[in-house]
Amino acid sequence: MADALTLSRPVARDAGAVTIQDVSKTFHVENRTVHALDDVSLAIASGEFISIVGPSGCGKSTLLRFLAGLDRPDGGRITVDGEVVDRPSLKRGIVFQDHRLLPWLNVEENVALSLRSLAGAPSAKKERVQSLIDLVGLTGFEKAFPHELSGGMSQRAAIARGLAPRPPLLLLDEPLGALDSLTRSYLQDELLAIREREKSTVVMVTHDVEEAIYLSDRVVVMEPRPGRIAATFDIISRRPRHRDDPDFVATRRKITDLLAKR
Repeated sequence: MADALTLSRPVARDAGAVTIQDVSKTFHVENRTVHALDDVSLAIASGEFISIVGPSGCGKSTLLRFLAGLDRPDGGRITVDGEVVDRPSLKRGIVFQDHRLLPWLNVEENVALSLRSLAGAPSAKKERVQSLIDLVGLTGFEKAFPHELSGGMSQRAAIARGLAPRPPLLLLDEPLGALDSLTRSYLQDELLAIREREKSTVVMVTHDVEEAIYLSDRVVVMEPRPGRIAATFDIISRRPRHRDDPDFVATRRKITDLLAKR
C-alpha cells in the first residue's frame, strides 16, 4: 500500500518531527560483541537540520539506518510524527554517499522511480520530476545516463530522487563525502536552498565538522564503544554563514577538541 503523500503541495511545516528514545544496538561479529549504540535519545523538531558527527564506529550510520527503517534497534524506539519507525517508507527519503542511480535509467527516469508506487496522475508526477530536476540544477540533462554525469551531478540527481515523494524527513549519509572541495562547497549551498524550498526535516551524517556547522541548526557529537551522544551544539549564527567568523571558528574548535578526546 502506498504511503499517503501528496505531490501537489509542499510538506507541512509541522511534519517530520523525530523522537529517538533509549535506542540501543549490539552486533555480534565473529567472537566479539560490538555495542554500536547504547541508550541514545534525541528529539528533533519539525524543519530542523541536524548533523551527526563522530569517529568511525560510533554508530552514526547505524542510527540513520534506524531512522530510515532499514534496520531495527535491539531496545528503545524511534518515531516520526508519532508513528513508530519499523520499516522503510517514502515518508523518509535517504541519500547515500554513493549516488546509487540505476545505470540503465536516465536522470528523469531515476528521479521518477521513487514516485512509481504513489497514487497520482502521470502529468502531476512528470511535473514533480521536472521541478526537482530544475531545483537541483540539472535542467538539460533529463535524458543523460549516470555514466554521462560528473560526481556532483550524480549526487544532485540522487537528492532529487530522495525528495521526489515530498518526504517530511530527509536522511543524508555522507552525501557529499566523495566530492572534490569546490563541488562540495557548491552543493552545500544547494542543499540549504533545497531544504528551504522543500521544508523537510533533515538529518545528516558527516565526518566534516565544518560542513556540519555550516549547514545545521544543531550538531550532535557522538562517542564510540559504545555509541552515545557526547554533546549537542546549537548553531545560532545567521545564514549565510562564513567559515572565518569568530563564532564559527570557536564552535569548530569546541567540536574538534571534543572529538580529539574520543
